[in-house]
Amino acid sequence: MTGTAERPNRGNQTRAAFGAFIGAVVEWYDFLVYGIVAAIVFNEAFFPGVSPVAGTLAAFATFGVGFVFRPLGSVVFGHFGDKVGRTRTLVWTVSIMGAATALIGVLPTYDGIGWLAPLLLVLLRALQGIAVGGEWSGAALMSVEHAPRKLRAFYSSGVQVGYSVALIVATGLVGLLQAVLSATAFQTWGWRVPFLLSAVLVAVALWIRAGVPESEEFTENVAKRTDRGRKLPVLDALRKHPAAFFQIFGMRLGELLTMYIVTTFALSYATEQHDFSSGFMLNIGLVVGAIGIATIPLYAWLSDRFGRKPVFLFGAGAGAVATVPYFLAIESGSLILLLITSVILVNVAHDMIVCVQQPLFTEMFGAEHRYSGAGMGYQVASAIAGGFTPFIATALVALGDGGWYWVALYLGLGCAVSGIVALTLRGGHSGEQPTTESEPAVQHA
Repeated sequence: MTGTAERPNRGNQTRAAFGAFIGAVVEWYDFLVYGIVAAIVFNEAFFPGVSPVAGTLAAFATFGVGFVFRPLGSVVFGHFGDKVGRTRTLVWTVSIMGAATALIGVLPTYDGIGWLAPLLLVLLRALQGIAVGGEWSGAALMSVEHAPRKLRAFYSSGVQVGYSVALIVATGLVGLLQAVLSATAFQTWGWRVPFLLSAVLVAVALWIRAGVPESEEFTENVAKRTDRGRKLPVLDALRKHPAAFFQIFGMRLGELLTMYIVTTFALSYATEQHDFSSGFMLNIGLVVGAIGIATIPLYAWLSDRFGRKPVFLFGAGAGAVATVPYFLAIESGSLILLLITSVILVNVAHDMIVCVQQPLFTEMFGAEHRYSGAGMGYQVASAIAGGFTPFIATALVALGDGGWYWVALYLGLGCAVSGIVALTLRGGHSGEQPTTESEPAVQHA
């Protein structure tokens, strides 16, 4: 590393961190508002004439489509992010996401254009997935590569805090619309408002991101390479660090399952099976999102100080332990117990796992292919374990004749696997700084 890279501009550090944060807010707002509306509207608006269970499964299947296309987005945008730069690539991701979301807001329902409606819905959801597929690794790199070396988790935690803020905005807006509109008005047109408002958020994100310069690490180690035009970064990443993809997948299970079961699956399960109000379930999303704004950077700071692995393992363990109490709270009908267990699953388990991911995952790859490498591993996990978690959980409830036992096993095992994989990490991957900026400290077996 050069001397200039040792003393990066503090203003660029702050702007990069904020640019990553605000972009993440927009991307995740667009992505999350789809899941929330899908859970309470899309089964009737786009899949009428089928049973409530089949309609919910169909709505959650379209939710999962976005995740299926995220790996494709990570390949496409990862390629350009590693070749032409993080900043320009991230401008494209947020623009495409905003356009797809706004178009969902004006999409006719099944009553208007028949089966063309769910088909177009799936296509737009796929476009959302492609856009968000290139978002995480780019935003993570934007913040990590500009951050002070000893505070990389803290500076890059805004990428995950953006998710919490987006969850608050998306959940709060849908809840507000449900409160001020009649049920008929919300089902007819009110659900479109959150999608259309995305255009305003996109404009703000574009203005901020366009002014963030490329990091010195990128320009020095990647942009000046004479052979960069002859390689596909994702293939180079796969060849040099094959085990990293499996490690990232395993470590994301606990995070993905806790979040999407609490904020998406439970929104339909608790209201349809156990008579909780949708308003209360939406408020849980608001609470865990608000707490996450404080807990994620706090845990990130602790990981910078004491290491990534201890923080991660505590979170994974908390998720495994809280799984059965969470479902017992739903079965009991207790609002207080459900709120407490939801906070444990999201703000302890989930937040401790995600707070370390930006530096932990990106440091597994060299600078010349980490946009592609970390992004591919991250998004494959999202596609398999994230997008279809509400669908899988709903199917497991049907398999158990309405019982929650199979879903609890699914969630508990996911957290346990994440913890076990984290235990296998060595050297720089466990939280120590890598020996160089361009290559990780240890090689994978």
